[in-house]
Amino acid sequence: MGRKGKTPIRHYVVALLCATAFCACSEDEIRVNDTPGGSMPSAGTATVYNIGVSAYDTPAPWVTGDLLRRFNAGDVLYDRNRGTEGGKGPLYAGSSCGSCHSNAGRTLPSMYTADSGSGTMGFSSQLVYITKQNGGFFRNYGRVLHDQVIKGEKAEGKLKAWFTEETFAFPDGETYRLQTPHYQITGWYADSIKPEDLIIDVHIPLRHVGMGQIMALDHDELRRIAAQSNYPEYGISGRLSTITERNKQYVGTGGNKAHHADLTVELGFSSDLGVTSDRYPLEVCEGQSQNIGYSHYGIQITTREMEDVDLYLSCLGVPARRNADDPAVQRGEAAFNAARCQLCHTPTLHTRQDAPVLLNGTRLPWLCNQVIHPYSDFLLHDMGKGLDNHVRPGSAYSYEWRTTPLWGVGLQQTVNSHTRFLHDGRARNLIEAIMWHDGEGAVSRELFRRMSKQERDDLIVFLNSL
Repeated sequence: MGRKGKTPIRHYVVALLCATAFCACSEDEIRVNDTPGGSMPSAGTATVYNIGVSAYDTPAPWVTGDLLRRFNAGDVLYDRNRGTEGGKGPLYAGSSCGSCHSNAGRTLPSMYTADSGSGTMGFSSQLVYITKQNGGFFRNYGRVLHDQVIKGEKAEGKLKAWFTEETFAFPDGETYRLQTPHYQITGWYADSIKPEDLIIDVHIPLRHVGMGQIMALDHDELRRIAAQSNYPEYGISGRLSTITERNKQYVGTGGNKAHHADLTVELGFSSDLGVTSDRYPLEVCEGQSQNIGYSHYGIQITTREMEDVDLYLSCLGVPARRNADDPAVQRGEAAFNAARCQLCHTPTLHTRQDAPVLLNGTRLPWLCNQVIHPYSDFLLHDMGKGLDNHVRPGSAYSYEWRTTPLWGVGLQQTVNSHTRFLHDGRARNLIEAIMWHDGEGAVSRELFRRMSKQERDDLIVFLNSL
């Protein structure tokens, strides 16, 4: 409570707390319970009517009592800068979950800030994945490049980014630009890996919108959609992601490539923050030539604490769709469908009857049997050569990506003060994101390209209403 950029989280006391010294809430931020005109539920009983900076970071209305206490505890752990005494490091990529997911959204990576230039970056808020050309790991490194360290240690390396840009035009003459990022790793702590032996894959943070609903999706419905999503006339044929862990197969719905079957809280604490747990008891630098015996610190976060973070993420509310009665939004929705966007960005799905199980056994029945509107089929689709990242997590090919859920996308500017999209943030706005679509997305890109400027503008207005 009272953390920078967040509104108080108990709904019925929002207005009261805004009058205290705990926070300074804007008029927009306190609209949580009342339903503004033109709003439509996005996630059933988990829908919230918050259009302020905490739009992604408001609990669902059913979060009360002991659930609220645990939600608060998980929220604190999510935002806490642990420091060395709290177990951070010796190598890490972020100082807290919230350092990369500000307000449960997408912190703008430093490679896209005005002062980053083309130099080597400090704290970045992006994850840099490094693999061999054959997909294997390098001897002195894991898959994630840990570019942050506690005092006295040396980072595994630093990312250097630069960009090339091309200008294109729609048939009516309006121009747009596409920016392509390029990467190099400098300052290797051990082996100096040759560029020709290395694949660098950079991802910016995902929005933590609707995470509980995504974990509660009806997998039978997804299987039916996958079986029916063959549209040869448009070159579209999505497929379900499958993940095998501990000799058991799961449906993948989380992550850019649907390569996660849960919220990976334990992995995040280990790899991203350098915090040990029962599941990942070794320091992230264990076995590296610079390891100097940090393992004696023991387990630094308990399974119960991690489950509170899991619970916090699963109980976040989803912002309602806004301005649905606006004529421009309605025209934009018609343009969205005319461009066949809805064939992959499925407007309506359902959550299943059985409650998802969190990592320490807690169930959340409030997520069950809900009609939700994520605007995604959560299937893998070929997005073309331009977005091929040359790595294959889970069952996804390097050119395949999970359809990005669009709920909440129009509030990203409000929550995180930027409109960077796609997995690596190369798209500076929604128009650029659409124009990067290729492969199975080419038909929508071309239909959008041929629209009039008014139709294109209306489609963007519609997306911003979600």
